[in-house]
Amino acid sequence: MNNSIALKSILNKETQRFMRIWVQTLVPPAITISLYFIIFGSLIGSRIGDMGGVDYMSFIVPGLIMMSVITNSYSNVASSFFSAKWQRNVEEMLVAPVPNWVIVAGYVGGGMARGILVGLIVTLVSLLFVDIQIHNVWVIVATVTLTSATFALGGLINAIFARTFDDISIIPTFILTPLTYLGGVFYSISLLPEFWQGVSQVNPIVYMVNAFRYGFLGVTDVSIGTAFMVIGFFIVTLFAIAMTLINKGIGLRS
Repeated sequence: MNNSIALKSILNKETQRFMRIWVQTLVPPAITISLYFIIFGSLIGSRIGDMGGVDYMSFIVPGLIMMSVITNSYSNVASSFFSAKWQRNVEEMLVAPVPNWVIVAGYVGGGMARGILVGLIVTLVSLLFVDIQIHNVWVIVATVTLTSATFALGGLINAIFARTFDDISIIPTFILTPLTYLGGVFYSISLLPEFWQGVSQVNPIVYMVNAFRYGFLGVTDVSIGTAFMVIGFFIVTLFAIAMTLINKGIGLRS
């Protein structure tokens, strides 16, 4: 009972945190994605034609939604947990009679909530530009849930290691953003030379975007089974790392 109360408390705090400032957390992604649709979809897409056997505008919709989910799941946990660490709130949670997995689950759940909510908003915005198809709703739900959990865990690990507010922007700027843009959001990796196709297969975001795209359009550059195996591997690995860091107090205790 105590664990469920603690988990609910952290989830409520994290959800209220980003909902309270919704103009800063939920509106900007919708505006940004609208610009992507206008520039890449309407202007450039009309010259590209089809991609992967479907209209280019329809092709990029799943990738843009997933990009928003990834970015917001990651940034929500990274900023929130680091703020708690900076204000010494984490130390209070660590000495409370609550298992560390509850702390991890609470923050990750908050990041997932924001990521999925932003993904839903972006999906609604995309309806202004294209008619969305749904090939397999269960693949869509599973992919967005698992992907948001993966990057929420990544944001938590980033926050644990960060020593200043500037540190929480290093990973998104130099690693996350390049991986996202090279993850098949705007193109099919089958168009790349064989060498770069091989390189792309090392990028986990390729599997997430393609699994999500398969859920909408039924087209993919990778095996769906492989995609879920990759996502599952990263969730287990990142959760184990996060738990190890918190259990040992690395980056948390002064």
